[in-house]
Amino acid sequence: MSDHGVIESHPTEGETFPPNPEFVAQANVSDPAVYWKAAENPEAFWAEQARELHWTKPFTQDLDWSNPPFATWFADGELNVSYNCLDRHVIAGNGDRVAIHFEGEPGDRTSYTYAELLHEVKRAANLLTSLGVTRGDRVAIYMPMIPETAIAMLATARLGATHSVVFGGFSAESLRSRIDDAEAKLVITADGGWRKGRVSSLKPTVDAALELHPGEAHSVEHVLVVRRTENEIAFHEGRDLWWHEEIVRMDAEHTAEGFPAENPLFILYTSGTTGKPKGILHTSGGYLTQVSYTHKNLFDLKPESDVYWCTADVGWITGHSYVVYGPLANGATQVMYEGTPDTPDWGRWWEIIERYGVTIFYTAPTAIRACMKVGRQEVEKYDLSSLRLLGSVGEPINPEAWIWYRDVVGSGRCPIVDTWWQTETGAIMISALPGLTRLKPGSAQVPVPGITVSVVDDQGNRVDRTQGGLLTIQRPWPSMARTIWGDPERFVDTYWSTHGVNSYFAGDGARVDDDGDLWLLGRVDDVMNISGHRLSTAEIESALVDHTSVAEAAVVGAHDDTTGQAVVAFVILKSQQTEVTPESAEDVLKKHVAGHIGAIARPRQIFVVPELPKTRSGKIMRRLLKDAAEGREIGDVTTLADTVVMSTISERVRAELSSKA
Repeated sequence: MSDHGVIESHPTEGETFPPNPEFVAQANVSDPAVYWKAAENPEAFWAEQARELHWTKPFTQDLDWSNPPFATWFADGELNVSYNCLDRHVIAGNGDRVAIHFEGEPGDRTSYTYAELLHEVKRAANLLTSLGVTRGDRVAIYMPMIPETAIAMLATARLGATHSVVFGGFSAESLRSRIDDAEAKLVITADGGWRKGRVSSLKPTVDAALELHPGEAHSVEHVLVVRRTENEIAFHEGRDLWWHEEIVRMDAEHTAEGFPAENPLFILYTSGTTGKPKGILHTSGGYLTQVSYTHKNLFDLKPESDVYWCTADVGWITGHSYVVYGPLANGATQVMYEGTPDTPDWGRWWEIIERYGVTIFYTAPTAIRACMKVGRQEVEKYDLSSLRLLGSVGEPINPEAWIWYRDVVGSGRCPIVDTWWQTETGAIMISALPGLTRLKPGSAQVPVPGITVSVVDDQGNRVDRTQGGLLTIQRPWPSMARTIWGDPERFVDTYWSTHGVNSYFAGDGARVDDDGDLWLLGRVDDVMNISGHRLSTAEIESALVDHTSVAEAAVVGAHDDTTGQAVVAFVILKSQQTEVTPESAEDVLKKHVAGHIGAIARPRQIFVVPELPKTRSGKIMRRLLKDAAEGREIGDVTTLADTVVMSTISERVRAELSSKA
């Protein structure tokens, strides 16, 4: 079977957790019939969810798939995304409900009610109009995690314009390439943001981006600057404007106009390591339908009483869908935090949960493992009894981290929804439903109602249960990317060419276990071919972290003259363990992996490192580890949260290899 693209898998499922009867009794979804009703007629199911939104012109069409893979949903309907996130809640009498509790890293705090947030968005919409922004224009947003970022996004959407949020950690070159590709008319930025106790400058990077490539004109007419850190910045007269000076002049009345459901809402660029970045285009009606449905039901949201917190940065898709649009469309009260979990110490997140009475907490496995490394004593200093549901996003969560998250953060009583989705899918595609699903640590569980997923081999044939293969999506879904901005051929070639235009290939490996639950096996790029055996990096990483002395692990496939590829692992040892020393770790952990999975998965090398290279969103940059493992010059590190990490790892690898030479 491996000749047909089947990934070998070595399942090690353990304890499962049925839904708590008390949770089921109050759950938004507790009837399993939701799955077969949605499967019977997915288009009708999604149309029913879409009608929960406010439409200025009701739709009569649901899905148009006459030109695959270019879908439209609810195309003859009209709505305003900003109105759905703000105005309708105020009109319904919920204007005094808190929309955002903002916590700055230095400790400053402010809260916006829905009425106050609407007031600010209306003024911002008028400000953007005064700067010439109209429907169809693109606005680049390069901001820290502050309320003005959400306000800028909602004001852009209110005008029917399209925003392109660029993560604040990207370089001037990366920012310029995104500005140029989108032909942005306006850039909204801040002087800087707070990160790890220091000011991270933003406006100087915008200046540098616009000054790149002398002689080449750019599309930007104005740069609107929010004052956040008061660091010294240059100001270009006629181009640069202070947000606080301009917005006070603006009228607080603004009528939200309805726009077609397929009106572009945002472009979000994937952080490709080479070549031109891919501008993933999402539109309005279908996107808002799926993010609001999944946010409400997968997190079991009760907007009258819950306090929700997603730790993702708005510069990534999770921040778009589950910080801005999903929660606000559902009238949720949420926390927005500017900084890092370890500033000023590792108690910061837990202090915030205690202060605001957070009930729903959504974060990344990488962050959970970092907290595990520090130890449970930091968590136990705080009262987290308000929590009732936990979520995970960004990469597969290994069972040990899942159990720690449930037992230490959730006190053994909170269900965990581990969510799989992508920038391209727009919204969550695979997850537990907390009032229905028997939870299985490490498993992504089952497709969301209305979503059809299949695990197939290279020829598109469904693989047997317990056998690994390629994760594909077999039917269109409302929040799917509509195209790559300006490059529809690349959209087809990248996502719809592996098994034809009716099958979306996600780029991930997966398997279905005997119970019908899905397990993610990591990116297919991260599937290693060792002596003809295709092995998943995610499974080997999980085996390593299963050892009681390991806090985190990252695995890459490095070139090997004998086997084609060999497993090379990078591990962080728990600070308080004494069982394994850095000197003994390689032998101990090689035996552990071989015993856990099999000799074929035994790493060729294991390097003990102090940290792993991560982006600010917490994603491990395995391509850089692969560079180190293969002795190459390290590639672009501009997206790393700490660029020194790779220098330290490279030195460690060189030192160990030379000592063994």
